[in-house]
Amino acid sequence: MELDYNRIDPELLPLLDVFPPLEVSREGLSEVREVIAQSRDVVKPDGLIEEVRSLITKDAEVPLYVYRKSHRANQPALLWIHGGGYVMGSPEDQRAIDFAVEGDITVVSVDYRLAPEHPFPAGLNDCYEALRWMIDNAEELGIDPSRVAIGGASAGGGLAAGLALKNRAEANHPLCFQLLLYPMIDNLHDTESGQITNHPIWTRASSFNAWEMYFNGEPGADGSPYAAASRADDLSGLPPAYICVGVEDLFRDEDIDYAKRLMAAAVPCELAIFPGVYHAAEVFLPHAVISRRMNHSITRALFDALIEGSS
Repeated sequence: MELDYNRIDPELLPLLDVFPPLEVSREGLSEVREVIAQSRDVVKPDGLIEEVRSLITKDAEVPLYVYRKSHRANQPALLWIHGGGYVMGSPEDQRAIDFAVEGDITVVSVDYRLAPEHPFPAGLNDCYEALRWMIDNAEELGIDPSRVAIGGASAGGGLAAGLALKNRAEANHPLCFQLLLYPMIDNLHDTESGQITNHPIWTRASSFNAWEMYFNGEPGADGSPYAAASRADDLSGLPPAYICVGVEDLFRDEDIDYAKRLMAAAVPCELAIFPGVYHAAEVFLPHAVISRRMNHSITRALFDALIEGSS
């Protein structure tokens, strides 16, 4: 199946003339990583407080980028997990910075290990250790351990979903929210939207290649739910969630299905679906009308859970 590009919001089309779909594979990964690194343009506003911590675990040394606007005590906090198909990306993420400044919250962005050099569960373990570090050091960090959320976009959203499951099974820290932005959670893509081969930015072929690198193989339906949250049988007892996705995103139907399953498991879940939007369009073209609506929805969901929900 192929996507009819007439379905895409007209304001989002110009990017596609200059930014072709990523061609992710083991052989070409270093080149794609370089392209993404060169296109990254992070703006650090005046007043941003930035600190890089080094978390030593039994497996690795994990850099943590701590962003905040102020040193006020007892701040809400977000563990942010960057996207990049589990194989690329950077913790110096614009959304993490913007969340910290706009909400006056502490955001910890984790520089987790990437596949294929470090396949699952390396990246998830890094995120879990970062979460545990935040909870254990809440007083020193000046954060409120009862107001800690986790979140991420794309593969970062997939890691956040897996982290919620792993946390429930292990320490069960009382997370107040999970922010899942078009999460990459299904290694099978066995849905209607998952059959379309020519999605902008992130294609079916690239996604399957990224999953193969993350799993270091192709486990199919036997893949760990901590890696591909759609494989989880039981979603009960997870933190309240917000899931958003574009109608023209490869992940659309798997994300909708996951939201429906969360609701069926009595987990409060807001689902926001944006017409004409392809994968990460709101990041590349933030001034488009539909992008502004999407970004406002994301920001309000997080701040309502962390800030307004506590008042």
